[in-house]
Amino acid sequence: MTVGSSRQQGSYKGLNMNYFVTGATGFIGRFLVARLLKHSDARVFALVRAGSEYKLDALRRRLGVDADQLVAIHGDINEKLLGVSKRDQDDLTGLVDHFFHLAAIYDLTADENSQRYTNIEGTRQTLKLAEKLQAGCFHHVSSIAAAGLYDGVFSEDMFEEATGLDDPYLLTKHESEALVRQESAIPWRIYRPSMVVGHSETGEMDKVDGPYYLFKFIQKLKDVLPNWIPLVGVEGGKFNIVPVDFVADALDHIAHQEDGNGQCFHLTADRSYSLGEMMDVIAGAAQAPRWAVKLDNSLFSAVPGIVKKGVSAMTPKMVLNAALENLDIPPSAMQFLTFPTEYDNRRARAALADSGIEAPELQSYIQQLWDFWENHLDPDRGERKDELQPLPTLPERVEGKVVMVTGATSGIGKATALKLARAGATVLVVARTAEKLDETLHEIDQLGGTAQSYSCDVSDLNSVDQLVQKVIADHGHVDILVNNAGRSIRRSVVHSFERFHDYERTMQLNYFGALRLIMQLMPAMIERGGGHVINISSIGVLTNAPRFSAYVASKAALDAFTRCAASELAHEGIRFTTINMPLVRTPMIAPTKIYNHVPTISPTQAADMICDAIVRQPKRIATNLGIMGQVMHFLTPKVTETIMNTGYKLFSDSAAALGGKENTPKKISREQAAFSRLFKGIHW
Repeated sequence: MTVGSSRQQGSYKGLNMNYFVTGATGFIGRFLVARLLKHSDARVFALVRAGSEYKLDALRRRLGVDADQLVAIHGDINEKLLGVSKRDQDDLTGLVDHFFHLAAIYDLTADENSQRYTNIEGTRQTLKLAEKLQAGCFHHVSSIAAAGLYDGVFSEDMFEEATGLDDPYLLTKHESEALVRQESAIPWRIYRPSMVVGHSETGEMDKVDGPYYLFKFIQKLKDVLPNWIPLVGVEGGKFNIVPVDFVADALDHIAHQEDGNGQCFHLTADRSYSLGEMMDVIAGAAQAPRWAVKLDNSLFSAVPGIVKKGVSAMTPKMVLNAALENLDIPPSAMQFLTFPTEYDNRRARAALADSGIEAPELQSYIQQLWDFWENHLDPDRGERKDELQPLPTLPERVEGKVVMVTGATSGIGKATALKLARAGATVLVVARTAEKLDETLHEIDQLGGTAQSYSCDVSDLNSVDQLVQKVIADHGHVDILVNNAGRSIRRSVVHSFERFHDYERTMQLNYFGALRLIMQLMPAMIERGGGHVINISSIGVLTNAPRFSAYVASKAALDAFTRCAASELAHEGIRFTTINMPLVRTPMIAPTKIYNHVPTISPTQAADMICDAIVRQPKRIATNLGIMGQVMHFLTPKVTETIMNTGYKLFSDSAAALGGKENTPKKISREQAAFSRLFKGIHW
């Protein structure tokens, strides 16, 4: 096939690129059609059933195109040659450059016969029509379901290796893909999207499916439990999730590449989420209780069989089904809670290289998914309408606002400055090194953002005073202050007896420097009737992390001031937020080489927490594990102290902390790895 070739014949002629699409008015289909019509002189022929023409009319209005660009071809996926008339067949023969097959049944509640007839026989008739029309290439949109319940990593070249195809949906997706592979007489390409959710920017979705089955359960938890209560869950199966806009963009891009015929492409995210991780991410968007500890599935293999049978006997099927019905979860979905498969997507990644198309991390768009579900798909939304208070977006919060970020040339501060500039804020980037400030300004300028740099050593109170004088002269005020600049020291108390200056310098920067900024900028905030101070604290303040007595004490001092000041200034419109950050992969932790082997979050994820603080203006943002640590220190102080002491003895002071040269350990012990996973994000 020569991509971009022109076939002009019959009553349809005059355009350079012609597409035929089944399922054009479906969820993925309408986003794909929008991409296809953006190509120069493009036309889409859409299969439409009798009585469904209104859907195509609605799509035309949505896209702003006419009937000559988005052409209705009447037919039915369940008929021979899709029921397309002889006249339309003659007119389209030799004209279609790309034939996209998206129409299928994806409904866990559908009966097996319906799925077999539509997904398998429908694909056979679609393939025959594409061959009769002499289409340039047949693009079959399959699913990761074609891999069945394969235990391990399923690659794009694997097919026959699929296992566990007992479920009708898994089986029919596998067999329909087999038809294309074995019977197609024209060039073909196969695409396997993973679980497709709503649009990453708008959250738009057309039905409750996949991860959405968990939304009602999490909403009910939110209704009955305060969100600070930490929960214990299980890891569960693997869930690979992608937004519909990524799938449509990737389909469009790969379909128009010269190479790729006879190949399969996994349109999947680079990482999968366990059931526990996914529920925790959703709960974060819902402001529901979160899963502080997720137990490994292997723990349950140790449960005696007689106990498992006893629990099963105590949970009658009718009771379980009633509970699932109350949560709007079809019983057939339960088998996928332990889904074992992960997916290699190297070929798709290579095809999308340099295109700017990549699947975003779920955390970056889960709030949009939750908000859309709560406002449009929640079956109880009518009853809950009065309770829903849509939050402003980040651009709505910061556009036209002056935001100061300290420590803004690396790590968390830099990632935050870039996000805020992209959202429309005037960002004041503050750091010590002029050269690094210039680099950050250049990156913000590349984004089209507005920023101004100020060189300041926040630990020098005179330097802070000069900074505030310049900022007030230049801007008159600061709307949002992000106290991010900080110093961390990892050293045991027993090795600090002769290092009192460790405590002095952490207090100087982490407490006195941040406090000086707050005190100097506060008068203008009060005068203007509002302001927001965000202090970057540490999970160590909640968990009393060993080896961090100097660092934690300085952060705890700022936390205590914040609580007092918030109580005094609430009526002035001043908001304070403390973020108890878990361990973040930044230059600040680089000297401690053991951290190369323990779980951390990225600066971008930390910046997302700061942006969330700006949008929601909560009193505190913390991980569930941090909150659980604080609760445990209050409820069971001796037990918690023993746990922390165990971690202290399990790890050791670094060579650098003892005055030696630090080397990166090749690996850590199994005990250290298990402990760091169980207490993910805590500093040890």
